[in-house]
Amino acid sequence: MSKSFEKYIPFVPLKRPSRRWPDQEIKAAPIWCSVDLRDGNQALVDPMNLREKLEYFHTLVDIGVKEIEIGFPSASETEFEICRELIDGGHIPDDVTIQVLVQARPHLIQRTFEAIQGAKHVILHFYNSTSALQRKVVFHMDREGITKIAVDAAKLIYELSQPVIAGGMDLRFEYSPESFMGTEMDYAVEICQAVLDNLHATPEKKVILNLPTTVENCMPNYFADEIEYFIEKLPGRDCAIISLHPHNDRGCGVATAEMGLLAGAERIEATLFGNGERTGNVDIVTLALNMHTQGVDPQLDLSHINDIREMYERCTKMKVGERQPYAGSLVFTAFSGSHQDAINKGTQYMADSGSDKWEIPYLPIDPADVGRQYEPIIRINSQSGKGGAAFVMQHSFGFELPKSMHPEFGHIVQVETDRVGTELQPQRVYELFHDNYIDATAPYQLVRHSFAEFTDEGGHSHVTFAGTLRHKDTVFQVQGSGNGPIDAFFNAIHGQKMDRFTFVDYKEHAIKRGSDSQAVAYIHLQDQNRRDWFGVGMSHNINLAPLKGILSAVNRWYNATHSGE
Repeated sequence: MSKSFEKYIPFVPLKRPSRRWPDQEIKAAPIWCSVDLRDGNQALVDPMNLREKLEYFHTLVDIGVKEIEIGFPSASETEFEICRELIDGGHIPDDVTIQVLVQARPHLIQRTFEAIQGAKHVILHFYNSTSALQRKVVFHMDREGITKIAVDAAKLIYELSQPVIAGGMDLRFEYSPESFMGTEMDYAVEICQAVLDNLHATPEKKVILNLPTTVENCMPNYFADEIEYFIEKLPGRDCAIISLHPHNDRGCGVATAEMGLLAGAERIEATLFGNGERTGNVDIVTLALNMHTQGVDPQLDLSHINDIREMYERCTKMKVGERQPYAGSLVFTAFSGSHQDAINKGTQYMADSGSDKWEIPYLPIDPADVGRQYEPIIRINSQSGKGGAAFVMQHSFGFELPKSMHPEFGHIVQVETDRVGTELQPQRVYELFHDNYIDATAPYQLVRHSFAEFTDEGGHSHVTFAGTLRHKDTVFQVQGSGNGPIDAFFNAIHGQKMDRFTFVDYKEHAIKRGSDSQAVAYIHLQDQNRRDWFGVGMSHNINLAPLKGILSAVNRWYNATHSGE
């Protein structure tokens, strides 16, 4: 057996016996900062062009993101020009702040100040790597040397910012100790405090301290311990906004962000659908909608998730996975029979109870909240159960099958899925329903009929049915009376070799709204062997639909019991 695991150095967690974050709750949205146009863009096989970046930027604005990192303008002429187009082209609303990234290097900082001239609201985000591994392997420096890089950059940025701020720009500062998770926490506090001091941070002019999970290398709870420790030990805590920039190398980016918020962070840098280097950044959509499902307003408008996904896929050439939380094509879909049954009962419960709370099993969020439709929630394959077919008939076609009918129709659909071996589309489910019930029009057929009705002195209705039936080549007359049209018809046919049935139940509703509506009637009969037989009739005449339903049930019985003739 391979022992390749032995070469890895395990993460050493902080000892935090007095941790407080597990008892906290997320009760408000953080400050959101999108890094799609910088961190996300640099991770693309083919980076976005100007047109695509502008469309992406405007989508982020429409969603409600107020801080947007637009790029690394000192890195290339392309990045510089995109920054200038956003500013000079008037694309930036007055309530949106653009953020620009720069390494802690003097000539790049100078170039960045040139790029942001004329903007109203800007966050200048600078960084240098601080982790023990980077110091040892990349920079060959001790702590003092790394701190000097950060402090020198802070001094230069502060100096260059003064005339810009005096000229009317709302310019704020952000510092990231890159590879924060791999940095000794006492040193992370030390270097960040040095930056705060040299940027002259105050409670009125706070500096963003962005603590990146540059490469996720520990469990989210260990990260929360680090954040809580950092906040507790930072002398200038009241002069800082604590921001997180989680990546997803361990697949825990969302948990890392949420636990970091519990530990005291106030701001999240993220991307739509988690795009980013390697396994990506944390997904702003998942984070925001997680809050939405807990009754917290995420302060973002994700009510048109399909449009957002379409823009994202077109501009980035990336694909949103079918099982991606909230946005994937299959996340609001149930194939399992037990899941379908629970969803069906949940929708019925909400309709019956009039509840204003979302209480449907297996659906943590109402699909309508993100602009998704109900039709694809339940899809039919060989794993589906009796409730799934009934759900499709109701939500796709308006047929409200009685619960007692669900097992029979579910079995019909199950046989078909086993036969074809693939998923059945809703139209095929409808065809099976129509073929088995509506089209069950032989051998018994109603040729013509009439009703006569009178009400006695006691207010009781008496109905007489007279009609002509055809059975194969035989035509015969029937007549019967009862307390209503259905009772009268059933009594009329009772003596015509159809006296083997007991009437069990009846349900009727309109299948369309307005003057063109049709009545659909569901009939439940039992034969002499106590076997259940269901029939369905449809007609614009409300009295005729149940008669067709009764004959449908009788014909289904006849065809099933006389198939050898």
